[in-house]
Amino acid sequence: MKPSRTEPGRAWDAAAAELQVPVTVHVAIGTDIIHLHPSVDPAALGTATHLDFRRFAALVGKLTQGVYLNLGSAVILPEVFLKALTLARNLGHRVEAITTVNLDFIQHYRPLTNVVRRPTREGGRGYALTGHHELLFPLLAAMVVEEWEEEDAH
Repeated sequence: MKPSRTEPGRAWDAAAAELQVPVTVHVAIGTDIIHLHPSVDPAALGTATHLDFRRFAALVGKLTQGVYLNLGSAVILPEVFLKALTLARNLGHRVEAITTVNLDFIQHYRPLTNVVRRPTREGGRGYALTGHHELLFPLLAAMVVEEWEEEDAH
């Protein structure tokens, strides 16, 4: 699906909702200062996080010949992705021929293992791109847009 252009400064979650792109949030309780606030409802936080994991796992179950990008998460998202992929495959979804990419300033063990190597061991390709996010991600996005424009021209 080719996204429409949104105006600069627009909230990413609002743009995702308008484009009907799923967004999930994977909270590691205790990792953010807001979790200590007395008004935080840990049951609601846990329930919402669990529902988002289930949504994410359902999306991963449809990832055959798709692409997964890990943009700078060294611990939480590589674990969430590998668990979602394992769950999808254990439930019988044939998630094959995927392309995974880890973009980070420094390559770490967990994303290299859980994003680049393990998911593509039986097919597909895993890439580790090392550099600054503010350079790598716009370049990657420009490359995708250029490919789409070339496809539209033919």
